[in-house]
Amino acid sequence: MSTATTPDTWPELAEALYEKLTGRGSQISYKFEEMIVEVPRNTGTDVPRAVWKLDGTLTISTTERAA
Repeated sequence: MSTATTPDTWPELAEALYEKLTGRGSQISYKFEEMIVEVPRNTGTDVPRAVWKLDGTLTISTTERAA
């Protein structure tokens, strides 16, 4: 992660959140229903996008394991 106090990217934000919660017995859960993801083919404002639709629920969770 960068040395800046504010994360600049999504991975940096996730890492900062995980570091803050580590060791506190915390759990991180994400639940998405009827999720639509649009992935741009390249950079720019009006570029074509691939559209992924998830019909159902995607749950991502993590817990800190005891040492």
